[in-house]
Amino acid sequence: MEAAAARPQRQLVRLRGRSYVAFVFVPTVPIVDWLQEIDATIARSPGFFVGRPVVVDLSSVDLSQSGITHLLASLQERNIRVLGIEGVEEARLTAAMPPLLSGGRSCAIEQSAPKKPAAKIDLKPTSLLLEHPVRSGQTVIFPEGDVTILGSVGSGAEVVAGGSIHIYGALRGRAMAGVNGHSSARIYCQKIEAELLAIDGFYQTADDIDAALRGKPAQAWLQGNTMRITALN
Repeated sequence: MEAAAARPQRQLVRLRGRSYVAFVFVPTVPIVDWLQEIDATIARSPGFFVGRPVVVDLSSVDLSQSGITHLLASLQERNIRVLGIEGVEEARLTAAMPPLLSGGRSCAIEQSAPKKPAAKIDLKPTSLLLEHPVRSGQTVIFPEGDVTILGSVGSGAEVVAGGSIHIYGALRGRAMAGVNGHSSARIYCQKIEAELLAIDGFYQTADDIDAALRGKPAQAWLQGNTMRITALN
C-alpha cells in the first residue's frame, strides 16, 4: 500500500495547435541563379525572412541527397532557417535535415468551370472589420475575404487577406492581399509607409516604393506580373 501511495502520478502532455503563414520556397534550376534571386530580395530588405517559417518544396527539381544538403546549407548561410521539406522522397533526406512535411494547404486555388449557385445556409463572412489599430508584433489573418481596418498598422505588424485590404490610417507594417490566388485584390491605405506589400505572391519592399508616395494615400494592384503603387485620389 505504501509503495502504491508513493508512486508518482502520471502527468498528461498538454498539446496546443497553432498555425503559421509560412514562406514556401520552390527552387528551380540552375540553383545558383535561384539563390541569386534570394540574395537580391535580402539586399532590398535585409529583415525580410527573419523569424519567418520557411518550407522548401523540391517538387520542381531532382536533387540528390548531397544536392539537398548543399541547398539547405546555402539557405542557412543566408540566415534562412528551414522548418520542413516537401515534394521529395523521404529516402533522400537524412536525420540531420528538417522533417518531411505533408498536408499543407496551398494558398493558390484552381479555377473551375462555373456552376449554378446552390442555396446555402450560414455562409462564412467574406469580410473582416477591425475597429482598432493593429499594433507592432500583431498578425491578422483572414483568408476568406477582405480586411478593413479603421486605424493604423504598426511597424512589425502584418495583415494577411484572401481578398483586398483597406486601411483607414497609416500602413507601416506588412500587407499581403489575395493570398488565395485572388490576383485582382488591391491594397488601400491613407498613409503609405509600408515595410512590404504583396498581392497574390508578387511583392514590393519599402525600398521599391516611390519616395514621392511616402506618407500619402496610396493603392497597390497587379498589372500582369508587376505590382503598381499609385496615389489614391
